[in-house]
Amino acid sequence: MTILTIFEDTGRDAPIEATDDPVRIAEQLASIGIGFERHPSSVVLPPDADAAFVMAAYATTIDLLMRQGGYQSVDVIRMVPTSPDRREERAKFLGEHAHDDDEVRFFVEGSGIFYMHAEGKVVELRSVRGDLIRVPAGAPHWFDSGETPFFTAIRLFTRPDGWVGAFTGDPITERFVTLQP
Repeated sequence: MTILTIFEDTGRDAPIEATDDPVRIAEQLASIGIGFERHPSSVVLPPDADAAFVMAAYATTIDLLMRQGGYQSVDVIRMVPTSPDRREERAKFLGEHAHDDDEVRFFVEGSGIFYMHAEGKVVELRSVRGDLIRVPAGAPHWFDSGETPFFTAIRLFTRPDGWVGAFTGDPITERFVTLQP
């Protein structure tokens, strides 16, 4: 289930709001410039699904999203508990960063948590299969998949070079508990 929780950026002591209502989630994210949609994701991925399989399975959705958003590149990130590079990949996304490009993720399997830092608050979005999130260029955020990750996401970018993060160096991520095993 998709869950949005909002905190003061001082820490997780007392949530300002928590909801699983998709309409309220979309409203709250829109108020800080983040797009949120739900899309069908009915394909059950086999354990050995690779990026080519995922992109073929979701080709119609990918084509539609690329046309609508003017995206130039697409990739797939898939992390499972046995992924050999799971620790390095997780670490790469845990630091607060921004992009010169929009970051669009469409979750087609599993879940992970996006953290967006805006207006003195941290918005925590537990994203699940079917969630599509659009983080605009320049928006500080980070992502956690946990120590035993299980998610597959299709990522779309307006730049042909794909994911390029500019880390802020802000230690804010240390004030927010990450996913536990």
